[in-house]
Amino acid sequence: MAKYMVLGNYNAQGAAGVIAQGGTARVNAIKALCKQIGGKLESCYFSFGEYDIVAVIEAPDNVAMTAASLAVGASGLVSMKTVVLLSPKEMDEAAAKVPGYKAPGA
Repeated sequence: MAKYMVLGNYNAQGAAGVIAQGGTARVNAIKALCKQIGGKLESCYFSFGEYDIVAVIEAPDNVAMTAASLAVGASGLVSMKTVVLLSPKEMDEAAAKVPGYKAPGA
């Protein structure tokens, strides 16, 4: 399964929902969403600073993760940034396949 880091920010209404229901309820909602797309929540933390919440999610593929992102985005309560994560093995495989490239003007 593919892994994704999701960075989220709650708007005022979303933050009010966290205040009313607590962080555990939000994490449980994320777990349920992940299960619906055939994935799982690996870890989830609330933060302050640039992002309000950070999660690492395993999903079957980009299509499944996009479906989850669409569902969350359609709520209008949180904005998300999703980062595809690669394992060291995947990076090794990519490094072994690096094609030759000459930059323009080089």
